[in-house]
Amino acid sequence: MTKSELRDKIKTLAKQAWSSKNKSVDLDMPSSGEISLDDETYPLLSQFPELKKVFIDLLTKNYNLFVEDIAWIAPRPTTFQVTLKNNQIFYIIHTDRSWIAQVEGKKYYILNLDEEERAAEAIARLLYFAAPEQPEKEPSPEDAPTEETPPTEETPEEETPEVPA
Repeated sequence: MTKSELRDKIKTLAKQAWSSKNKSVDLDMPSSGEISLDDETYPLLSQFPELKKVFIDLLTKNYNLFVEDIAWIAPRPTTFQVTLKNNQIFYIIHTDRSWIAQVEGKKYYILNLDEEERAAEAIARLLYFAAPEQPEKEPSPEDAPTEETPPTEETPEEETPEVPA
């Protein structure tokens, strides 16, 4: 078997394998046509790709389970307000050298691994101690007083004798 025969055989086998697996795939489609759910939920992550890496470092890949909203609140230094699902807030600030997470008033420089871990722990405390508020239970008709309930008798207050001075 010559080189050209081997090449032809490989090409035909590759075409057969490709066509049987991917009949509906358009090879001319650009790779930028991918759809990401993060872009729909958090549009700022598509504008600031480094911000997504910071979220993954601080909150893991499942950050969307904990984050309610991300708002861009200041242009310089670029500051983002992150609202968690339990309505607690922390800030992520981008500086020339690094990202800074400001949690409960304390700043953590994400460039340092120790401070990144402390920032993640502080965010975990926010999530842990400030649990989501439970909606107040509306009183049911059974709990409401009815007209059949007899009025309670009020006991008269006993008068204390005045002590002359």
